[in-house]
Amino acid sequence: MEIVAKIVDGVYYVGVNDRDTHLFENIWPLTKGVSYNSYLIVDEKTALIDTVKVNKMKEYIEKINQILDGKSLDYLIINHMEPDHSGAISSIVHAFPNVKIVGNKKTFEFIKAMYHLEGNFYEVKEGDEINLGNKTLKFYMTPMVHWPETMMTYEVNNKILFAGDAFGGFGSLDGGIFDDEVDVNYFENEIRRYYSNIVGKFGPMVQKALQKLSSLEIKIVCSTHGPVWRTNPGHIISAYDRWSKYEYEEGVVIAYGTMYGNTEKMADYIARVLAEEGVKNIRVMNTSTTHESFIINEIWRFKGIILGTCTYNNWIFPPMENLIINLSHKGLPNRVFGVFGTYGWSGGGVKGIVEYIQKNKWEMVGEPVEVQFSPKEEDFERLRKLAVEMAKAVKK
Repeated sequence: MEIVAKIVDGVYYVGVNDRDTHLFENIWPLTKGVSYNSYLIVDEKTALIDTVKVNKMKEYIEKINQILDGKSLDYLIINHMEPDHSGAISSIVHAFPNVKIVGNKKTFEFIKAMYHLEGNFYEVKEGDEINLGNKTLKFYMTPMVHWPETMMTYEVNNKILFAGDAFGGFGSLDGGIFDDEVDVNYFENEIRRYYSNIVGKFGPMVQKALQKLSSLEIKIVCSTHGPVWRTNPGHIISAYDRWSKYEYEEGVVIAYGTMYGNTEKMADYIARVLAEEGVKNIRVMNTSTTHESFIINEIWRFKGIILGTCTYNNWIFPPMENLIINLSHKGLPNRVFGVFGTYGWSGGGVKGIVEYIQKNKWEMVGEPVEVQFSPKEEDFERLRKLAVEMAKAVKK
């Protein structure tokens, strides 16, 4: 008996958990696992919406067969072609040879290129519908949320939005599948980490998708990752709206790279002054021990960012530069930056960060503070000034 969940009559959750994969997209740590969500509709006609990663195939097929109970599968809806959702397409076609694969023109281009499948395609365009009997599916194109072929499927009768990767997040579903069955606060941080690192670059396209969907009554949001939002779907929709507008809270992230502790000492001093100036949300994060996805998650949340580096080979300390490169890919506006650091026999680290800030047209607060080896009394005064100016900037 496989674990499945009924969303409404005739609509079932058939997703799987992955607690084995260490890195999502071979980049982002999955410290709390991840779910791959798939949904099965059983009506006069049957439809499977999105599939799962290929490493969870056996239990996935068993869940589908358990619910179908001898019925055929008529449609396979592909909202998103990333392999963690499309990986089971070939297996589904093998298990149900007569299934029609539903997608848009770009979907089929990707299927042919990725899986070398041809035929039995059912192309849909904006606003097209498929009637299953008592339920009707309507399709909305949402390109670049976050691939060019992405679309969403809306079940008209029960007002369910099958949203693809939108409204998703990291974290396995440990028993609870619905938002009213889980601790939403537990998931929220991982949902924002997912958004900021996976979807965040495409904020304008998320806004376009939200505007397109704004006329729909949405009672349930079914994403391909994370909880099913049946009690308070507005919570996750509102969160994605805020994040895609690049809104922020009052707070400062101090990210630093240090070899022997001197740059860390400066980071801690800045943090203390910020606290004295009334900033309550302060995150001090070591780029050598904290993956950049967690740091970017906090940067997405707060207005102020202070970057500190020791000098390494006349340049930025490599873990710090990795963070900056990744952050520069996100196109994150409306933040303010400060810079500090150390050097030994020659500088270069602080200069390198300033160059990145200028290149990305980020706003810089105060004067960069760079010291040789270890900060002296006059250096701490300069750090204090930087912290005070940052506190003023994030309180505007």
